[in-house]
Amino acid sequence: MQKTRLDTARIRAARRLIDPVFLDTPLYRCEALEPGLGCAVSIKLETANPVRSFKARGTEVIASRLADEGSRAVVCASAGNLGQALAWSGRGRGLDVTVVASRFATRAKLDRIRALGAGLELVDGDHELARERAAAIARHEGIRLVEDSLDIETCEGAATIGLELVEGVDTPPSFDTVLIALGGGALATGVGHVVKALTPEVEVICVQPLGAPALTRSWHQRRIVTTDSTDTIADGVAGRYPIPAVLDDLLLVADDAVLVQEASIIAGMRMLLDHAGLVVEPSAALGIAAILEDRDRFAGRHVVTIVCGSNVDVDSYHRWIGAAPVDRP
Repeated sequence: MQKTRLDTARIRAARRLIDPVFLDTPLYRCEALEPGLGCAVSIKLETANPVRSFKARGTEVIASRLADEGSRAVVCASAGNLGQALAWSGRGRGLDVTVVASRFATRAKLDRIRALGAGLELVDGDHELARERAAAIARHEGIRLVEDSLDIETCEGAATIGLELVEGVDTPPSFDTVLIALGGGALATGVGHVVKALTPEVEVICVQPLGAPALTRSWHQRRIVTTDSTDTIADGVAGRYPIPAVLDDLLLVADDAVLVQEASIIAGMRMLLDHAGLVVEPSAALGIAAILEDRDRFAGRHVVTIVCGSNVDVDSYHRWIGAAPVDRP
């Protein structure tokens, strides 16, 4: 039996290191979405916190441990959300945080990283080039490099969401499916591990854009598959080089991995605005997009979708939503 990197006892311990402001996010049935989707839908709202994404669960664990070790500096590459989270967690613990990002990243995310006091270095390329630059800074400065999804703290921090899903008010949970955005894999492997360890009958389905399919293709082929480029508005999940250790973990917990079209992502964002009152970034609408593309699969089921981020450029958001068809269930 292949062994996972994740440990349920460590995940429970992680909750003690995470600021409570990031814990116990809202989980609720959203009946207004259901006529248009044909299934029962519950939302796990990971945007209801100071950095408006789930990423701080992992950075809280990292920053807490670095502070205990006496470390004073840390660097990461980020499409935006990890950088904000690390900046927030580091600021509260006296850490000097540097974030490397693509200059083409969402401006709202970059502005917030600066506002939180982190140093920001921009590169003329995509997220993979930012990862290379962050690694070079870490080597040159002799400081900690935070690598999302590779660093187990990012996965186990995210996994605390799974504890809240399966050990919440419903015991056993009333839902039978969890839809998880798939990018680097921290969220999917973390939540998937807990769900499968504690409620193995619940189906774990990962969702990725068709324009950024590397980890989904890797899951289906059970080997690393890379891509030369990405083409998606869901910048938070637009990786090209899956991490082998993450794929190994994902193969143990995911029941399926699906790809969705850009039009479905935009339609999902529009539905979340119209029927749930939620302004979300594209990555957070992947679960709704998956239902829209395969209503028959989910008909009659109770699905939980994790709304994982709401850091979106306002102008881009209005352009996308304005182009989306008005949903009339």
